[in-house]
Amino acid sequence: MSSLPPGIVMLLGGLVLALLRGRSAAIGALLLPALSLAHLLSLPEGTYSLVEMFGYALEVRIDGLSLVWGYIFHGAAFLSALYALHVRDTTQHVAAMLYAGSAIGAVFSGDMISLFVYWEITAISSVFLIWASRTPESYKVGLRYLVIQVGSGVLLLAGVLVRVQETGSITFESLGSLDNIGNLLIFFSFGIKCAFPFLHNWLQDSYPQATPTGTVFLSAFTTKLAVYALARGFAGTEVLITIGVVMTLFPIFFAVIENDLRKVLAYSLNNQLGFMVVGIGIGTEMSLNGTAAHAFCHILYKALLFMSMGAVLYRTGTCKATELGGLFRSMPITAVCCIIGAMSISAFPLFSGFVSKSMILTAAADGHHFWIWLGLVIASAGVMEHSGIKIPFFAFFAHDSGKRVKEAPLHMLIAMCISAFLCVAIGVYPDALYAILPYEVNFEPYTGAHVITQFQLLLFAMLAFIVLLKTRSYPDEVDAINLDTDVVYRRWLPSLWRILVVDFGGAARRAITGTVMGAVNACVEEVSRHHRPDGILAKPWTTGGMVIWAPALLGFYLLMQLFF
Repeated sequence: MSSLPPGIVMLLGGLVLALLRGRSAAIGALLLPALSLAHLLSLPEGTYSLVEMFGYALEVRIDGLSLVWGYIFHGAAFLSALYALHVRDTTQHVAAMLYAGSAIGAVFSGDMISLFVYWEITAISSVFLIWASRTPESYKVGLRYLVIQVGSGVLLLAGVLVRVQETGSITFESLGSLDNIGNLLIFFSFGIKCAFPFLHNWLQDSYPQATPTGTVFLSAFTTKLAVYALARGFAGTEVLITIGVVMTLFPIFFAVIENDLRKVLAYSLNNQLGFMVVGIGIGTEMSLNGTAAHAFCHILYKALLFMSMGAVLYRTGTCKATELGGLFRSMPITAVCCIIGAMSISAFPLFSGFVSKSMILTAAADGHHFWIWLGLVIASAGVMEHSGIKIPFFAFFAHDSGKRVKEAPLHMLIAMCISAFLCVAIGVYPDALYAILPYEVNFEPYTGAHVITQFQLLLFAMLAFIVLLKTRSYPDEVDAINLDTDVVYRRWLPSLWRILVVDFGGAARRAITGTVMGAVNACVEEVSRHHRPDGILAKPWTTGGMVIWAPALLGFYLLMQLFF
């Protein structure tokens, strides 16, 4: 076992699950993360070679940075499998374990060939969690998701090949600047998976279409794997600071008007990724610790929020704000867990988001990035509004929808309660998290300045929400599709197709067809004219005339052969 890379237990175990059915597959999926974590803990830290391939050594790297992601990926896989214990679809369990196992394998890859292989397995396996909804819309969304994710892998492979040609190395380490085409291709590959601005809409398009349990898995691995890859390969790349702060700000406006609460959470996922990307761009030990800590905490509280919305969807059949409300009466435990997740993502003191997000804000302030710090503060207020308040308010309170349903199943409640407990425990005792971060931590989150500043920010956001609600200025929840960058394939491309192919293309096709058919008809008429009873070719020919034509045609053919 010591010669096997981390994650391989879940990959091989996932294949074995394909032979199981029903409850056996669900229990197997629950056991695999525990076995895989035990395997990881048995491995020593360091970098060591696994096998030679094409003259290059495939390596495993176990260090402080990869271990943070390794621990939380195993925890997320276990909690998600526990949440999905009721699922009797073997395809979902197999896809989930292959997905989680490949993500774990990727973060411990010491070379870029292994990284590429795992990168593509995450793409191919995760799409089945979308298709598992088995609706026409989920099928189309899954195809779009697959094209984008595989496209990210193609860019990664192209960048790796260019880099190997230039340097002769496949080692996955700090890649340096973006002044060469290989690094630029790899950067964009990571950016697609991390949902950079204008490359992000696959996330909002696909996550709400997955199954209630599938979305919990999706929220944990794909984008956080990309965050790890950026932290490993491009720490200190300053353009990431600008990209990150844009990522924190633009989702606020879309999330406020969105009616589908799982799509609201997808936008808030973009927002939180932005904090991590800023931390990577700053590139100091403080900021990278903050990024690792925030990724760890984010996986927990985002999974908790998706779990609560998944439970609502499982019981009511909808996640639309216009069709929900008043569910705290029949789903009180789910409501409490959702509120804990909302307070965590909003970075309330004594909750996990506070002890991780404050590290990134402090790193931005210490680096004299005032405008970046201000943007992150504004984004913090925004996430409080659309995830900290909107999600629990419209799902469990607001107007009474009249829905009276059962509380979530017991195993779902256990998964949510464990996640909620961890969100509070990390917030109350952050030293346990700080102890596993890649660099030494010299940071105290609970200072008077940090706590007072955060409370002021959160109270202001709450006041703004109440004022807007009371004055009826808050955007109405409307059951509609709000266009983001998906305007490209929902409107622009169909319009372009209609103009170029249907309108212009149709006219051109008619003109060309008319010209061609006219030429054909003219040829037919000319041939017919000579072959009619009174045509020259239909008349009888004399023997003498034929004798004259034979040498004439022979001479013509000889001339053609001579000159051509």
